[in-house]
Amino acid sequence: SALASHENEKKRMYNERILEVEKASFTPIVFSTTGTMGREAERFYHRLAVLLSVKTKQSIADATRYIRQRLSFCLLKTLIVSLRGYRGKRITPFNANNVDINLLYM
Repeated sequence: SALASHENEKKRMYNERILEVEKASFTPIVFSTTGTMGREAERFYHRLAVLLSVKTKQSIADATRYIRQRLSFCLLKTLIVSLRGYRGKRITPFNANNVDINLLYM
């Protein structure tokens, strides 16, 4: 499937460097445009739900629901920002070239 080929491509690109340089493991998280998860992403999120359920003493179903809900909102927020742009308060960097020195020393 397309998801499996994308997972394999990500593994080919990043796995060796992460194993050698970072001494860590690599799990590619791949989604389709309709929200379908790749096989490794499903395993990752299930493992995360198990760990979260143990920590919070809730059921695995509740932990899975919480993770999927948070993920859905994060993806939706990213989509909205990419479509319409960021509309929050933007911090403009200070540019000393735009300052009139004579006005500062009056």
